[in-house]
Amino acid sequence: MYIGIDLGTSGVKAILTDDNGALIASASATLQVAYPQPLWSEQDPAHWWQATQEALDNLASQHSLAAVKAIGLAGQMHGATLLDQQNQVLRPAILWNDGRSEAQCRALTQKVKNVHSTTGNLVMPGFTAPKLLWVKEHEPAIFSNIAKVLLPKDYLRFLLSGDFASDMSDAAGTCWLDTEKRDWDDALLLACGLTRRQMPALYEGNQITGYLHSQLAERWGMDKVALVAGAGDNAAGAIGCGIVEPGQAMLSLGTSGVYFAVTRDFRANPQSAVHSFCHALPDRWHLMSVMLSAASCLQWYADNAGYPDVAAMFDDIQQNTQPDDPAIPLFLPYLTGERTPHNNPNAQATFFGITAATTRAHMALGVVQGVSMALADGIDAVHSSGIQVDGISLIGGGAKSPYWRQLLADVTGIAMNYRQGGDVGPALGAARLAQLGVTDDTTSLAKICPVPPLEHRYTPDKQMTDHYMKKRQKFRELYFAVEPLFTS
Repeated sequence: MYIGIDLGTSGVKAILTDDNGALIASASATLQVAYPQPLWSEQDPAHWWQATQEALDNLASQHSLAAVKAIGLAGQMHGATLLDQQNQVLRPAILWNDGRSEAQCRALTQKVKNVHSTTGNLVMPGFTAPKLLWVKEHEPAIFSNIAKVLLPKDYLRFLLSGDFASDMSDAAGTCWLDTEKRDWDDALLLACGLTRRQMPALYEGNQITGYLHSQLAERWGMDKVALVAGAGDNAAGAIGCGIVEPGQAMLSLGTSGVYFAVTRDFRANPQSAVHSFCHALPDRWHLMSVMLSAASCLQWYADNAGYPDVAAMFDDIQQNTQPDDPAIPLFLPYLTGERTPHNNPNAQATFFGITAATTRAHMALGVVQGVSMALADGIDAVHSSGIQVDGISLIGGGAKSPYWRQLLADVTGIAMNYRQGGDVGPALGAARLAQLGVTDDTTSLAKICPVPPLEHRYTPDKQMTDHYMKKRQKFRELYFAVEPLFTS
């Protein structure tokens, strides 16, 4: 058996799987986020450990863990967890969604001219490096005592096994990694006042980094158990969906929208705010576009327009609109700014083209179409790096709507694949990496990381794709027309 642990922002989830990948048991514990000042987002790492112990205690109470061979870790990326020489936490961890370090992003970009080509990414406040520059400038006493910088899941690893280690996919989100070489970049570390000695050792996601402390193994009824490196949350989610080979891609329709495509080599398009990261398996990378408000836009409109829920909104759309109706307004879906392709935290949502003929259902469909066109912009930004895919696997809560699945195929011109059990989490990917880490079978990847069975394939309707190509041009022109009016 294998354990996957996912340290999310809102909680810790632990699952138990067997050799066939079947879920045997699961447990979770909640976490809270602190917002001590505007733009700040922090958590106490001690709470991560408390929640992890609670989840594993719960898991052990449900099922014997005596047969567990390995544990995999997944988690929220980019967080800065700072330890002193005695391995004590120096301050609350600064999280992925913390926005205080915009000035430090500009400073690092100016200081290291090749940062974009080395990392494959723009320097953004979400990444770890500018967070450390902020600490250096604003909390110099804390900075001077830093002995180790760990990503969130890797702090759990230290407490579980005593090892300072990370995986390539998570490390690629720091802005300290040479993403093509899969190694720390000394110039980027130096620019932040750091050295390799303060960084964890790097491993591929399926490599063993250490073994569970004996007292913890005894507590949870386990023998000697290996810990594998694991993955950042998006890469782990891809592993859980079987997205492991070049040409495979997935679109996650959650609060945010994430498009994830696997490559065999390092590619980048930082100018369009595409993320270029290592995948969690050797000799693989991935490109990722991120839309900050995706399914959340649908929920926002449903709530404010008086629909009982998003499903009722889709019913109204299907009964009372046609997708090519000229009464449907354009909607820019930037409720919380935007990442790919605009990289504009000040972008705002906008309706355009409302007339006396516009109904609530027309506006609802305008929202769905606007989100879909923005997702298509992100997909195009990824594909501009030369990537080709044979269909896109849909996951996330938004993927439950058959109407939206077909609309996405029509807007993008790419087939959408809805798969059984498609709404999986990073914990499954972590468990699969754990299994790979202790498996000698050279053919094990396809067995352990299968793509879930196809439930339905949604192919584009050429007539509708042509319609949306024209509408997408207006959509893009609208953004650039109103961009100067966004508050700064």
